Amino acid sequence: MNDSIRFILNGEDITLSSLRPTETLLDFLRLNRRLTGTKEGCAEGDCGACTVLIGRLIDGGLHYESVNACIRFVGSLHATHVVTVEHLAAKDGTLHPVQQAMVDCHGSQCGFCTPGFVMSLYGLWLTTEKPSRAQIEKSLQGNLCRCTGYEPIVKAAEQISRTRPSALFDPLEKTRADIIARLWAMQGSDTISVTSGEDRLIVPGSVAALAQVMADEPKATVVAGSTDVGLWVTKQMRKLDPVVFINHLTDLQKIVVDDNGLTIGAGVTYSQAFAAMAEKIPTIASLINRIGGEQVRNMGTIGGNIANGSPIGDTPPPLIALGAAVKLRSVTGARTLPLEDFFIDYGKQDRNPGEFVESVFVPYPAEGAHFAVYKISKRRDEDISALCGAFHLVLDAAGNVADIRIAFGGMAGTPKRARTVEAELIGKPWTETTVEAARAAFDADYTPLTDWRATAEYRQLTAKNLLIRFYLETAGAPQELKRFATVEA
Repeated sequence: MNDSIRFILNGEDITLSSLRPTETLLDFLRLNRRLTGTKEGCAEGDCGACTVLIGRLIDGGLHYESVNACIRFVGSLHATHVVTVEHLAAKDGTLHPVQQAMVDCHGSQCGFCTPGFVMSLYGLWLTTEKPSRAQIEKSLQGNLCRCTGYEPIVKAAEQISRTRPSALFDPLEKTRADIIARLWAMQGSDTISVTSGEDRLIVPGSVAALAQVMADEPKATVVAGSTDVGLWVTKQMRKLDPVVFINHLTDLQKIVVDDNGLTIGAGVTYSQAFAAMAEKIPTIASLINRIGGEQVRNMGTIGGNIANGSPIGDTPPPLIALGAAVKLRSVTGARTLPLEDFFIDYGKQDRNPGEFVESVFVPYPAEGAHFAVYKISKRRDEDISALCGAFHLVLDAAGNVADIRIAFGGMAGTPKRARTVEAELIGKPWTETTVEAARAAFDADYTPLTDWRATAEYRQLTAKNLLIRFYLETAGAPQELKRFATVEA
């Protein structure tokens, strides 16, 4: 058993043997280390003013990702390299090319958001030599500016891609070998337990150790990406104790691809899952592009989105529509159940004391099937769903509905199938008349609520209209409509 969290902050080794489990990286940087270039804006992972880079060892290599420091807990940083904006400029004051490009292209006015933009662009600069306009815009989805507008910032990104200097100028490239060696020395198989007064955080050394921790502490809060749990602390001021961090467990970050589907470990982030989804189930990859910003996708996990049980989680509806199954583990073994059965009621899942989500199996869409997902939100990017609907349709040779699975989030206390609608469609011809008649069955399946995202009437009408839209897209609708068929409204 180890009693310290160890990581590298810019160039300095940090060892913490007393740490509150809910202390955020943003507070640690600003209050403890006085690194005030990292700003606090929204405190919920939305504005990007607090963006930093986190480097971690993956398959022997050192990979850096942008993250939101405001909702990232310090306890999750063991054996990582934290990089803030202060680390970029040279000791003589010479700006990093990314910073200089922001100056040259007039990408900053009041300057409050600028460090976050710089760090997001720096993350892109490190990983993509000649980014396209689309890649630049995607990297900046999680950064908001209310002064300058984004065109000068995009131009700065284009400038640094055209005039890429020698890697020897860059502080991370110059020290890469040294950082790798230091991070290797920090890694180990021991479970870490750190206390602060009566509070405690635990970093299990393995999946088996995690199972034992959950057996001993069945009421512990398990944190993978903290994209939701972080808000429990920053917005709801919840006290969490103990907290178990699992984002370092590589055995939970595996994706197994076979002939039938994808097995996705509970610790796989949206960013890690994107490539496999883009190849095998591109409709879900399109959805991932609209989940948060790049910082959130680098932290948030599909397993966490499931385990949290939120009725507005974006991934459960398409996974349920495909017939996904979730695997739960404890010290007594593992069990698998259909994902739709995992959600029992609002805030309640079929998870026994000591169990945790280990993985989810996602079948491919059936051969020749039609599969679509629609996320309805006030903003196209980086917004919470008002509702999210998924449709998986199989037609027989005569054009009748052989099978259809429809699932919605945001329409009930849990992600839920539209079973009455499905029953109205199965066995009938896939025609406008059939679909129009089935719309009324939504009233038997869902009784949505009114909240700040949408009214109950809007949700119900939109769900019915999405069925019509899905029909039009699968029945030879004009190309102009099909162009908007991937996960938008």
